[in-house]
Amino acid sequence: MTVSLGQRTEETVAIYFAKAQKPAIKEMLPQKAQSLEEALSDYRETLLPSSTSYGRTVWADHRYVGDVWCYCIDLNEGPNAMLSYCIFEDVLWNQGIATRAVALFLEEIRQRFTLRTVGAFTYSDNHASIKVLEKNGFSAVEEFSEDGRKSGYYQLSFH
Repeated sequence: MTVSLGQRTEETVAIYFAKAQKPAIKEMLPQKAQSLEEALSDYRETLLPSSTSYGRTVWADHRYVGDVWCYCIDLNEGPNAMLSYCIFEDVLWNQGIATRAVALFLEEIRQRFTLRTVGAFTYSDNHASIKVLEKNGFSAVEEFSEDGRKSGYYQLSFH
């Protein structure tokens, strides 16, 4: 399966927002935007020169299947950015798409923003997400409970 990254647009933001409302996704991925209007507004902010977030669409065999993004970009603080990702087509889960998309995205943002470190949070019971992070060189740094749910913080240092 060919995995590639593409440009985010208002159309893909709307598709992503609708697809990410699935209970299985909402259970594993907290979502900031509570409405399509909020999601579109957040997207428009990423287009500003002062933006501290950047995202790409994930494509598998020329089909839009998810998003990958970073936020809190700050070259003066560690980590230099936080990573998040979601494959919203659940029939494609556990096929390596997220792992490959994250690898492509990390290389892109490392060069684009001259990052030295990237962090990521995931729930401790989200074993698929933990595998994606570990396969991309992230190491567990801390485990904690938030709102009664165990979570982990992972970090990647570029050499």
